[in-house]
Amino acid sequence: MTDPRTEDTPQQSHLEAGSILFLALAAAVATSTSYTVQPELGLIAADLEASVASTSAAAGLPIVGYMLGLALLVPLVDRAPANALIPAQLAALGGALVLTSAATSVEVFGAGLFLSGICASTGAQMSTLAAKHSPPHRRGQALGAVTAGISAGILVGRMVGGGLTDAVGWRAMLLIVASTSLLCAVLGRALLPRRGARAPGSWLSGLLSAPHLLRTHPDLLRSAAAGALWFFAFSLIWVGVSLALALPPHGLSPTAVGLYSLAGLAGMAATPLAGRLADRFGSRPIIVAGLLVALVCAMTMWRALGHAPLLLLALALFDAGLFAAQVANQRRVLNMDPLRPAQLNSTYMVIYFIGGSLGAAAGGPMVSTLGWPAAVGAAALAIIAAPALYIPRPDPARA
Repeated sequence: MTDPRTEDTPQQSHLEAGSILFLALAAAVATSTSYTVQPELGLIAADLEASVASTSAAAGLPIVGYMLGLALLVPLVDRAPANALIPAQLAALGGALVLTSAATSVEVFGAGLFLSGICASTGAQMSTLAAKHSPPHRRGQALGAVTAGISAGILVGRMVGGGLTDAVGWRAMLLIVASTSLLCAVLGRALLPRRGARAPGSWLSGLLSAPHLLRTHPDLLRSAAAGALWFFAFSLIWVGVSLALALPPHGLSPTAVGLYSLAGLAGMAATPLAGRLADRFGSRPIIVAGLLVALVCAMTMWRALGHAPLLLLALALFDAGLFAAQVANQRRVLNMDPLRPAQLNSTYMVIYFIGGSLGAAAGGPMVSTLGWPAAVGAAALAIIAAPALYIPRPDPARA
């Protein structure tokens, strides 16, 4: 097998800096679509003459669709031309948002969001594409740039959605976001590669080979398990801190609690730097260093809940540490096999999101029943367990 660390895949074109920038911006647009309706669920529920509970449940369907897209659509990067695949999925995303904007019932609203979530997984396709079409010594840097775009999409999706809804209404807001997605599709057709190495076998055989991949690539299983552990910790902390700040004795308003999410800017800023450092020093040292920073910050948050400046600093560095670990870890996965990076990334991301979903589900009950210190302790234990999967192993993506 060709070593992905030392030799490029045959017929592989390299992306220019402008194309990497486009992928980062397009990934931000695609990812943001899963979060734009969240700030105005009460208004949308009234417009659809539905309960807030059913509308909120519908607003959670993009994440379900996203996980399905990770499993079914991300592997297509190994088999389809980028200048056809990415624009087609962005166009489908725009169409799903148009359907959502025209909804007259919560069922149609939810169906449109579910379809948009499936198509929004193109953000993960773009991160795979950036690494696949970059020279070995710049893969981490390219991956970090696109991951920063994904992080920006998560961060600004709620803010842009809320602001546009206040200005023009939620239906027009969705049409504006759909238009942006369609514009990205047109640009992608012109900027993205027309050819690349094709993985052996069919798309279906690739989907069914995930268990085989985990057996034949033990480093993939270790990387995915470690990523799931720290995404569990990440989700647990963010869900937990939102609830803890809203409950007595703090009792902050939703707007005040939402401002704490700005700490996530540090994570977005850390990803390009982490990618460059991983290219230079290898993935494993960056993973361990990032997790160490996150662990110290988690323990600091134990008693920082009532001290806003300290809590904001701890959250910012916590995000930066885990985002750095994620970029380096994903770089490690994408370097394992030059012919099927998207298939490896798809398997990795599904396991990774399972960990995050479990953390999000545990955050509320844990804080409400056992308190904030219990949530911090559980997150710290998950972070401590993650680097143990790397310590005895050489880094397959050192160069």
